[in-house]
Amino acid sequence: MLNRPSLSTKVEDSISTKVRTATSTKVRTATSPRFVLLQADEYGQKDVLAIADGFRENADSWRDLLKGLKKRGLAVPLELAVGDGALGFWAALRDVFPETREQRCWVHKTSNVLGAMPKSLHEKAKSDLQDIWMAETKKEANAAFDLFVETYGLKYEKAVAKLVKDRAELLAFYDFPAEHWKHIRTTNPIECVFATVRNRTRKTKGCLNRKTALAMVFRLMMSAKKKWRKISGPNRLPEVIEGVEFKDGIKQVQIAA
Repeated sequence: MLNRPSLSTKVEDSISTKVRTATSTKVRTATSPRFVLLQADEYGQKDVLAIADGFRENADSWRDLLKGLKKRGLAVPLELAVGDGALGFWAALRDVFPETREQRCWVHKTSNVLGAMPKSLHEKAKSDLQDIWMAETKKEANAAFDLFVETYGLKYEKAVAKLVKDRAELLAFYDFPAEHWKHIRTTNPIECVFATVRNRTRKTKGCLNRKTALAMVFRLMMSAKKKWRKISGPNRLPEVIEGVEFKDGIKQVQIAA
């Protein structure tokens, strides 16, 4: 059972490893995804919430993982989920935990937007995107957002469309404590862990099967966990869980009538 039901934030991602699959005539190497959820609890401690493997990174695989959390005792929905643009995860999350807020990763989004633009514009466009998510207030962020759309929308419609479709989810972090912004604007917390896992699994050169690959990923993450620090501003987490309102990262004090 999960003994800390009041979870505050969750970061999702998947990592693929090469595994051996056997048939009656041959042994072949295939890529198998690992689904990973990290969480920060009400004390600011980071932990691995779930690890599972699958054949494809789709909504069904993520849905099974999220439903498994409910079976293990996670009755209270998480306050915020942070992830990249993987449609399967978000579809599954809305099905299993519809109350959970969504935050898209700015690193992944920047890469997606720049990928639809000429390389000659990457430096300037990247700086303009940074002006959005580094703004002090949501009002300033929206102004920078509108300027980006106005500047690039006519010539680079596809790039701007990638940005606009997730506007609300990209700016969700402004409704949470400013101390937490550096943790929730991107999926860097989980990407840093994956760097270690990728480095080790790459050296196996596909000599693992699904079971041993999953076990190795688990052990690597448990080892990395020993060096994890608490998130900044842990004193704000109980307020988030209790539903205290934050605007532009600042706690809103209710004045009695």
